[in-house]
Amino acid sequence: MNEVLVKKQAFLKEAGYFFRNASEHADEGDLHSCAGLILKALDKERRAGGVGPQVLQIIKTR
Repeated sequence: MNEVLVKKQAFLKEAGYFFRNASEHADEGDLHSCAGLILKALDKERRAGGVGPQVLQIIKTR
């Protein structure tokens, strides 16, 4: 499997873990912890989107 794909899947797996935990905390009424976990999950999703070659690196002239 491609290394980029493996990294992307790892970030998305972590994001899913944080979202599930956030849901559990929300059900318990702990909204402060829920909000923190959601922010962590969104960060992991953002990182997953940034894995691999970046467009500016590809088209940048040397």
